[in-house]
Amino acid sequence: MTPTLPPLAELLDLLPDAVCVVDAEGRFLFASASFERILGYPPGEVIGRRIFEFVHPDDRAATVQQAKQVMDGRPQRHFRNRYVHKDGHSVDIQWSTHWLPEYGVRVGVAREASELRRAERELEHRASHDPLTGLPNRHRLQHELQQAIAHASQTGGGLALLYLDLDGFKAANDRSGHIVGDRILREVAERLQEGLRHSDLVARMGGDEFVVLLPGCSDSDAARAIADGLRARLHPPYALSDGTIQLDASVGIACFPDDGTDPDALLAHADRSMYAAKRQRGQRKDAVPG
Repeated sequence: MTPTLPPLAELLDLLPDAVCVVDAEGRFLFASASFERILGYPPGEVIGRRIFEFVHPDDRAATVQQAKQVMDGRPQRHFRNRYVHKDGHSVDIQWSTHWLPEYGVRVGVAREASELRRAERELEHRASHDPLTGLPNRHRLQHELQQAIAHASQTGGGLALLYLDLDGFKAANDRSGHIVGDRILREVAERLQEGLRHSDLVARMGGDEFVVLLPGCSDSDAARAIADGLRARLHPPYALSDGTIQLDASVGIACFPDDGTDPDALLAHADRSMYAAKRQRGQRKDAVPG
């Protein structure tokens, strides 16, 4: 018996990726078996329906635009969008698509990219957050500060920065070691976050230095009031292996636009202001009553 090739559709059904064919209006003419594995719809339930019905609403406009580009002769090799699974959850899809004008159809190969997207989000989070405290890091702060400056410039709203350096942390670290010191820094991060609005942002700059971004903060007096509230939150004792210790913070303030109009200038001003506050606090502590 001479071997014969099975129908092409049966071969396509073996692929882990979904192969789809739609007409110029986006109506399904064919969907391989993996369409059901990826999105929960058997091919028979989608034939004749427009592919855009299954696209996540937030990605629909971009998907329509992508389809137009394909039909203009620009194949898409790595287009990403989200579809809505039959059970309601969203699925990240990566498409390779091509328009065949002689047949009047678009052919697309869809690969589920949810795991890839989760890995990308994790890498993005690691790149923008401090691994010890989970707070945004210096890089993320720079980005958020630039966005806040642009918004304040457009709206005329306020914007302030607080630069905090812990007082007493070195003694705790030297006394109980780095493991306890790391635990204290995580607790400091939690206390700072609890004392801020949802729209505010606190970032760890490194060591025992933190920066708080206050969008909408009108002036230095308002910023000082917030700073005093954060210092009060930091004051209750922290547990060490052999007792407790209390911390305070020296705080520097910078306000946009009076103290700077770009991220570097505002951070530099707040940093200088923090060191001035630390020197003044040191002088008061060292003073002996007469």
